[in-house]
Amino acid sequence: MNAYAAHAALELPEGGIQLPCEPQNHAHDTARPWAQWLAGYQLEDLVQRFPVHTQEGSCWVLTLRPEIQAAWMPGHDTMALHQHLGHAALAPDPFALEREILIALLGSPLRFSFASLEALASHVRVRRNMTLAARKTALAFKTEAAERPEDHWQYDEERGFTLKPGRCLIDALIAATQPEATGKLYDFSCYRATEYVILLGIAQELQTHHPDLLGQLQAINEIHAIRSGQFHDVFLVEYGSMDQPLPARYYVPGDRLWFRNPDERSSDVMGYEGSWVIYLGGGLFSNFWKRDQPFTLESKAIEIYHWRDGVHTDTQGQLQMDENVVDQRVAQTLADPQATQRVLERMLRMRDAKGVYAEGGCLDTTRECPRSVSRDQCELVLPNF
Repeated sequence: MNAYAAHAALELPEGGIQLPCEPQNHAHDTARPWAQWLAGYQLEDLVQRFPVHTQEGSCWVLTLRPEIQAAWMPGHDTMALHQHLGHAALAPDPFALEREILIALLGSPLRFSFASLEALASHVRVRRNMTLAARKTALAFKTEAAERPEDHWQYDEERGFTLKPGRCLIDALIAATQPEATGKLYDFSCYRATEYVILLGIAQELQTHHPDLLGQLQAINEIHAIRSGQFHDVFLVEYGSMDQPLPARYYVPGDRLWFRNPDERSSDVMGYEGSWVIYLGGGLFSNFWKRDQPFTLESKAIEIYHWRDGVHTDTQGQLQMDENVVDQRVAQTLADPQATQRVLERMLRMRDAKGVYAEGGCLDTTRECPRSVSRDQCELVLPNF
């Protein structure tokens, strides 16, 4: 079974983390490695385990203890986990971030299934890498532009931005997204930026734990960019669905997600159909234009709501967005508690289906997470160009 098949198909009603175990007479020995691993995160007293039987054999399922789930993640709400763990919203400590990731997975409404403890550990590390990279990412604000550091990248209309020969993929991704590396902000869309953040997080994991695969990934990026729909298919798994949406406040650090613009007119402005972000942990979402001002769920919803006020038609008859107007309207709403409540009641609803603009809000029903790239459960199949 694909490691994340249960995400989309909901084959198993319980959530949490699933790991394989040996036949019953060896079950105790099999439990020791992951019990020791959890102890390293000081989580052994927060977790319960129970056996399940699937077509693939016997497994352990690990979940938060019911009293911890109720106190720390009521309704699968992960946005205050950092407070229960005793660290700041964007704590720089990778260990604290890994604990937040792991607890969010243990408290998941859907089951995350892994082929081994190492595959789970790899998944946590990739999410950690992505989250830390997203926190550092900053772009220039031009949603229609396409620019990369010339020392690392070259452009071809058919192949997209590819690595220059001999350039390191990790260094090139950092140069494009983290201004400290070059002293410059580069122009490209938030959607493409999420791809670079995800690719960087995966590449950093491969550098240490699967260097042969990193070499293949490096070679592919020297030939052709993997982007858009193909990027999603190659690197990501989508979990949740329109029929069975994820809880509105369930997010795992490293998730990629979409906030939809529910206003039909302003959604016709290029780059304003919605907003692609990475969940940073601590109840905050990436803001690649102003990285020192990450969004809360509420502030993101209010910003998107006021896109309808910033849209206008230019002298060429094209729809454009006036961000200054948006900022003014956002400030007015935030200064008025009743207006804030009205906007949030309208926006913090699940989105309508594609092409429908009715009573839905900006919340998507799904999240996207990286495929497994561990040596013993590698689900990354690179395309041929």
